[in-house]
Amino acid sequence: MSPASDATTTLLILGASGDLTQRLLLPGLGSLLAVETDRSVHVVGADRADMSQQEWADTVRTALTSTGAPDEAVEAIVAGTEYIKADLMVPEELDALLTQVGDPVVLYFALPPAVSVQVCELLETRGVSEQTRLALEKPFGTDLPSAQALNVQVLKVVDENRVHRIDHFLGLSTVLNLLGVRFANRLLQPVWTSEHIEKVVISYDEDLALEGRAGYYDKAGALVDMIQSHLLQVLAFFAMEAPGSITEDEVRSVKADVLRATAVWGGDPRSASRRARYTAGTIGARAVPDYTSEEGVDPALDTETLAEMVVEIDTDRWRGTPFVLRSGKALGEKSKKIEVIFKEPDRVPSGLHGKDVPDSLVLDLKPAAMVVSLSINAEGDPFDLEQKELVATLADSRMLPYGEVLGRILDGDPLLSIRGDVAEDCWRIVEPVLGAWRADEVPMQEYAAGSSVPDGWGAIPAKR
Repeated sequence: MSPASDATTTLLILGASGDLTQRLLLPGLGSLLAVETDRSVHVVGADRADMSQQEWADTVRTALTSTGAPDEAVEAIVAGTEYIKADLMVPEELDALLTQVGDPVVLYFALPPAVSVQVCELLETRGVSEQTRLALEKPFGTDLPSAQALNVQVLKVVDENRVHRIDHFLGLSTVLNLLGVRFANRLLQPVWTSEHIEKVVISYDEDLALEGRAGYYDKAGALVDMIQSHLLQVLAFFAMEAPGSITEDEVRSVKADVLRATAVWGGDPRSASRRARYTAGTIGARAVPDYTSEEGVDPALDTETLAEMVVEIDTDRWRGTPFVLRSGKALGEKSKKIEVIFKEPDRVPSGLHGKDVPDSLVLDLKPAAMVVSLSINAEGDPFDLEQKELVATLADSRMLPYGEVLGRILDGDPLLSIRGDVAEDCWRIVEPVLGAWRADEVPMQEYAAGSSVPDGWGAIPAKR
């Protein structure tokens, strides 16, 4: 049973006619209802677009049922849902909307960042109740100064614990499984340090191309879209110290400690980062055009579709271990995983042969699995060594990542939300790389759609 199952919370979706509502938010709610059938939610959509009540009800019903929500729960929400046409930039209309929906309410900003800031300015003037929470989609600003300005503005509306900056990666079961892998077993806990780990690679390579997302992606690129937000959050979960308890204060504080200590490897973004863009190619049976020929792309923006950066964490636990963060589109093989490469043993007795591959641990993010590769005696000659894999298939997520995150938001628990200082630190970490790229100090490489990551990627540069 959910902590707030006996109370009805209004989920007011600002910008409800957009793609995010139908594609991610409402299906996430449906997956939440499939697990927590007693949860009571009043869904209200608001936007400037014309939409009839029947059209909105059909949209809600279709999205909720697509992820297995029971018919009874779906129909209960559909019966109470409503769509309100409102121009959120008109103070009188925004005031009437908030007065109509009542409390407690989650204001879900399915809006462009610039519009969200302006709405927050109006909310500051109007004021909101103590039972109001804000849910903000990434990106949280477009650089460090804008992220800082956004944080200042939202905190004029509500306090930090009522601000939910959303990163659905924090709802991935594999990311949450890091808590058990890290802190609940004796085998791995002692070796989770730079003394034993040579390097860590966190990759999220996709075989999808642009897929009609030029409006956002062409201005962001792979570095901002994936590494600046998602992969740095995964890094924080991987590298954090043990929290005293799994509560929002404890977990978010130890995550913040990691990111505060994180910087570009060797302080040199020119050697510690790489960028590339896909050219025409074939992925399976699908022909993919050159990125610059994709609809909506502005070649003058010089947007990368594959990005990599190497960072270091200046703490006693991790000093000296490089972390490689990589993400890209239109690649021949998907690679969504955390790969831990262990150091060689201090000494392998002479007479044992074949120790030429390091031991490793791989946590696959999608689908969830864990693979441990160890050097053991080979079949046949007992003095030969070979790698053997121990594979564990992890349980499927109980709900979509958006469902996990949304459930916490509806309960007023910011455990899976990004704190303001963390959002700013993520921009601070990548800004040297963005600056080097804008100055054209890092060459733009190319790779054919459907091919592999270019040669040489993943190598650790020597520190100057």
